Amino acid sequence: MPENISLVVGYTAAFLTTISFIPQALKTLKEKDTKGISLHMYLIFTFGIFLWFVYGLLIKSTPIIIANFITLILTSTICFFKIKYK
Repeated sequence: MPENISLVVGYTAAFLTTISFIPQALKTLKEKDTKGISLHMYLIFTFGIFLWFVYGLLIKSTPIIIANFITLILTSTICFFKIKYK
């Protein structure tokens, strides 16, 4: 696969999976209601995102690094408010 096509696929996938957490993060911040969110799931997922971020750093993959850094911030925010509003 040509490099430019693989980069487009990588950046598109990174963008879509990252922005998918924005509505939940905004809803959590706005409503301060986290009853419907599983803390265990978000903690496990956030740790997985952290590992993907580290993996991206190790292989020097910009799409993986950027996407997982932003997703890590969003999921960490959701976890923080889940604990705070519990």
